[in-house]
Amino acid sequence: MRTSNQSPFTFPVFHSFDCLESLRLLSFCPFFTVNCYWVLPTELSMVPVEDGVRVGMGCDFSKYTSCCMDTQEDGHPAPEDQVDGENEDNAVEGIELPRFHEFTIDQLRRATSGFAVENIVSEHGEKAPNVVYKGRLDNQMRIAVKRFNRNAWPEAQPFLEEARAVGQLRNQRLVNLLGCCCEGDERLLVAEYMPNDTLAKHLFHWENQPMRWAMRMRVALFLAQALEYCTSKGRALYHDLNAYRVLYDDDYNPRLSCFGLMKNSRDGKSYSTNLAFTPPEYLRTGRVTPESVTYSFGTLLLDLLSGKHIPPSHALDLIRDKNLQTLSDSCLEGELTNDDGIELVRLASLCLQSEPRERPNPKSLVAALIPLQKDSEAPSHVLMGIPDGATTFPLTPLGEACLRMDLTALHEVMEKMGYKDDEGAATELSFQMWTNQMQETLDSKKKGDAAFRLKDFKTAIDGYTQFIDVGTMVSPTVYARRGLCYLMSNMADEALNDAMQAQVISPVWYIAFYLQAVALLAMGKENDAQMALKEGSLLESKRSTN
Repeated sequence: MRTSNQSPFTFPVFHSFDCLESLRLLSFCPFFTVNCYWVLPTELSMVPVEDGVRVGMGCDFSKYTSCCMDTQEDGHPAPEDQVDGENEDNAVEGIELPRFHEFTIDQLRRATSGFAVENIVSEHGEKAPNVVYKGRLDNQMRIAVKRFNRNAWPEAQPFLEEARAVGQLRNQRLVNLLGCCCEGDERLLVAEYMPNDTLAKHLFHWENQPMRWAMRMRVALFLAQALEYCTSKGRALYHDLNAYRVLYDDDYNPRLSCFGLMKNSRDGKSYSTNLAFTPPEYLRTGRVTPESVTYSFGTLLLDLLSGKHIPPSHALDLIRDKNLQTLSDSCLEGELTNDDGIELVRLASLCLQSEPRERPNPKSLVAALIPLQKDSEAPSHVLMGIPDGATTFPLTPLGEACLRMDLTALHEVMEKMGYKDDEGAATELSFQMWTNQMQETLDSKKKGDAAFRLKDFKTAIDGYTQFIDVGTMVSPTVYARRGLCYLMSNMADEALNDAMQAQVISPVWYIAFYLQAVALLAMGKENDAQMALKEGSLLESKRSTN
């Protein structure tokens, strides 16, 4: 992909630079009051729960008209005194964000399908000290949930105070913190979900094309603006600023993660990266300061210039020796001018001064980066080489059918696959399976299946509803089939709820995502539908290759 090591611009002689000191299961189903269930591969595959245990098989999701962020688990309005003051401005780019909210652990279990492994988006997966999951709230809002190690914040009050303070920030340059959970020994943060990867992915590990110079300078400016905003609101400290902390939203605008505004633990280190990238004063004192954040910003400027993660001490050696060929990204040839390159090196060098008080503040960085902006009117997705702001992942044939809202094709696929996706690990049936009540339950499912096959969707809904209301067996396919029947009957809200229930039971079942996509399209929620289509196609493609 890189074909030349030739520097795309020539630097003049620099006369002085300061020397620096060297230096990311089986799900718990939240609709039930038991912690596990079993699904079998046969028609008698939905194992009943024990007598006397209530199973809430009816959909408890709120509708689009009600946001769970303003309600408690029981559906009542959330107390007004849950946060210390209101957010100054919840509107970000015309979108009204919900105010900071304290979630229950059950709400976040439901949102993440029981903290399913498949929903992990942390850089190091399950091995990350604090794992980040993607999820959806009851109102379909996508979220990222950071679950801290149980020993990270032993006392609740310091965690809550920090989270509430960060949660008051609202800015279009930030990935905004929407809420937290502090229940028992659980400590979690809830933020907006950014679907389009990190700066590290787009800058260091690109696949189709390298990041253009104009986009690199937009990243630098937007991050400086984010830091300037945080500083103006009294949150000047940012922990471990690096390329993994920069995330891309739906429109491919870069945003600074709010997670870095809090430490990973009460007494933990502020920097987890290689010591070669750590501010020299932090190595001496172990304390992060606003000037330390500026130093880390300087390392990001070097990343943007070089397309590589070069230790700042090595980069400054190259600059002092006028050996800049290795420092600049050869992929920028023809895009980067001498003047722009020189100015970025100057800014990076100022940020990396060994004496903290000589480093610029975020406001000065913003002023210096504005003149470096190119194609300012172009949307970010254009600068990133994305045809439009929507997902460009190639859909499977079934995904294309769902995009067309071809319900007939979806019906044929679901009829053909039967109940094979209800397979689970357990192989034993309890005695209750053979009681009269159980037989009646299975008869109602057979009634629904027969009507589904004949496209008698009203009768199918009745049969599947009888099966679900008894509440003794679990089947994602039954929810999916009833959801499709609702779609056929122009009942998109009910279809969406059933598709979400199917996903909770079977988090990696692509049919559940496709049904959500079609329901969302029917409701005019095109952006959310595109994301569901992408996830469904990814899961379907992954299954076909296994």
